Amino acid sequence: MKLNRRQTFALLPAAVLALSAIRTATAQTAAAGSQPDEAVLRDAYIYLLGRVVVIRQEQADIREEGIDYNIIKYNLLGQPLDGWVNPNLDVANIEAWIAVDEETPAILEIPVVEGRYYTAQICDEWGEVITNINERNYPLHPHGKYAFVAPGSTVAVPGDAVRIELRSPKAKLLARVEIRNDAEGASALQKQFKLSSTGKPKIVPTLPVPAFDNKSLIGVEIFDTVDEVLASAPDVSPVAAQLQSKVRDVAKLAADPAHRAAIDKLLREKIIPEFQSYAVANAGVMKNNWIGTTIVGNYGEDFAIRAAANYIGIWANARDEVIYFVTTRDADGNQLAGSSDYVIEFPADDRPDKVVNAYWSLSLVDVPGFLAVPNSLNRYTFNSVAPPQAEADGSLKIFLAAKSGTDIPETNLLPSPEGKPFSLTFRTYVPKDVVKRGEWSPPAIRKVR
Repeated sequence: MKLNRRQTFALLPAAVLALSAIRTATAQTAAAGSQPDEAVLRDAYIYLLGRVVVIRQEQADIREEGIDYNIIKYNLLGQPLDGWVNPNLDVANIEAWIAVDEETPAILEIPVVEGRYYTAQICDEWGEVITNINERNYPLHPHGKYAFVAPGSTVAVPGDAVRIELRSPKAKLLARVEIRNDAEGASALQKQFKLSSTGKPKIVPTLPVPAFDNKSLIGVEIFDTVDEVLASAPDVSPVAAQLQSKVRDVAKLAADPAHRAAIDKLLREKIIPEFQSYAVANAGVMKNNWIGTTIVGNYGEDFAIRAAANYIGIWANARDEVIYFVTTRDADGNQLAGSSDYVIEFPADDRPDKVVNAYWSLSLVDVPGFLAVPNSLNRYTFNSVAPPQAEADGSLKIFLAAKSGTDIPETNLLPSPEGKPFSLTFRTYVPKDVVKRGEWSPPAIRKVR
């Protein structure tokens, strides 16, 4: 499948030598399938990257001391963790890898949560949302026990548990409880989420993939283990079959030393930089230089948006729970950087509280790592419960700068990395229809100095 017009990357001048090398594959390779051109290589790489980024995350999670499958990790409230991409620090976070087999379910217990937002998001191994457990989706069972079972399993589950069938033997749990200026209460609720296994399930180890980070993405090596990667988890995308065919065709060509270097060159010099730019600047509809998309959490044919979401903020949730807006640009289209000062102003009659049924938040991370920026204020976000100080006319001004000053009050400052580029994420939790229809976006970011 080729990307549709809204999603297509702005093509750069052709890498003639690299493409020539790809197109002169041996007759033996040609007999095994069509020789991939640049578009095929782009589709194959981006599709596969969406899965490999999830595998990388699983590896990192399971390597942590004291962490294993079916064991909950209770993250520290409001504190960014090393390697946590684009963190949401407005909530008490609970995360775990669920692992089951045909005879061994896993049991999740959710406490009664009242007066604050919460959800238990369950994702498959491609980053697609399976379900969100909360009072909106499970009105007759907003709390209690939930039994996760393997695909097609007929194993019995406890009579007081809601049965939820997974898409593969593994899934990711991400539960969130809104802090709401009550860290003690949120922490107490956080600890009441429990996950356990009914036995000892057979767990397939994580697949080995070469180490890479978001700045230096994996290159041609991504095609070295495609059979294992594609067999590791089913993909619900309606275009998975044809994309996996492209992946296998490229893998055969990449195994030929005569063409491997040319493929890697094209990936690193053109396709990867284009994808990285796309992920932060084009993976959605642009308004006020913010990118917003209602295609999130469940992606259908939009595998490029899925890969972009996994890359810049893995475990994006479904649109009924949250819609994200991301930007790296000011009102003039220039890269946001800590060498300048900026302001975002919400008029009194258009404050973001009016477009959400739960809450909103604005967070700042560095680029290209998408990690929280250490600062002396220990402030990484503003939200509807802890907003900046309002102006006399009721408007809200949020300043983005490396430090406060006479014209930048500390109460309204979201610290940026001094002299370095950064990105912003605006989250609308349980968004109203105006957001779901794509009719609302945060204001443009204006440079003030």
